[in-house]
Amino acid sequence: MPDPSAERDAVEAESAFSHPAVAPDATAAYGEHPDQVIDFFAPRDGRDRAPLVVVLHGGAWRAPYDRQHISPFADFLARRGFAVASVEYRRGGELPRPRGTEPVAGRWPETFDDVAAAMDLLPGLAREALPGADTRRIVVTGHSAGGHLALWAAARHVLTPDSAWHLPAAPALRGVVALAPIADFTAAEELGVCGGATAQLLGGKEHFDERRPYADPAALLPTGIATVLVQGRTDIVVPRAVAESYTDAAAKAGEPVWLTLLEDVGHFPLIDPASDACAVVAEEIEQLAY
Repeated sequence: MPDPSAERDAVEAESAFSHPAVAPDATAAYGEHPDQVIDFFAPRDGRDRAPLVVVLHGGAWRAPYDRQHISPFADFLARRGFAVASVEYRRGGELPRPRGTEPVAGRWPETFDDVAAAMDLLPGLAREALPGADTRRIVVTGHSAGGHLALWAAARHVLTPDSAWHLPAAPALRGVVALAPIADFTAAEELGVCGGATAQLLGGKEHFDERRPYADPAALLPTGIATVLVQGRTDIVVPRAVAESYTDAAAKAGEPVWLTLLEDVGHFPLIDPASDACAVVAEEIEQLAY
């Protein structure tokens, strides 16, 4: 008998990926690798001093899934009056693998190196590419694996000083809106999220315990930065239990984190410009930006 949850997820994914890629207004490099680039989208209403939304795409940190699939979402935010910076980063390679298996998820430490470098250089790059962007009002958002990276980018000051990614003070962000994020690595591994992608991101299960404190948002609390998680109740890709585990960890750390649960919504409507869920995401970003 067909699985209705899987059928629904397939329909939602088809809708989200049906939109053609949208070309950015400008692209800037933050490093020498071809994946070390940021696409910029100007606010479509020509607004001056528009808040800057940083978008980190998902795809389980795997190579086949790049920023092109989230460009319609970036354009959607630009049409809502935001300046948008969509960050590309190095993902898992296309190494030989058994037939029918997914590519390796992420690169250690390159995936984190890239996000850290992109965030550090972003204000200067944005001032050149989008002179109308207000880099004093930055909100970071990301979907799925990108939601993890958004939470991590906002928590680098919590890292111990021995980490190359450590910041001496909290980044100047208005907040984070993480969309169905892989926010708790222990919960994600227990649930087998994305075929064990979290352990792969850390370089394999043998490195999980050693590297998790440097990479897992649930281990990097409190941040002191306003944080909202948006999650579909019927998500079978990154189940709501992962987001709830993160919010529980935040509560234990004494930090309020808002979790917005959307009824009858799965994983992909959150970045689908045709969905009502995407409008909710824009409203959450707007609440923090202004």
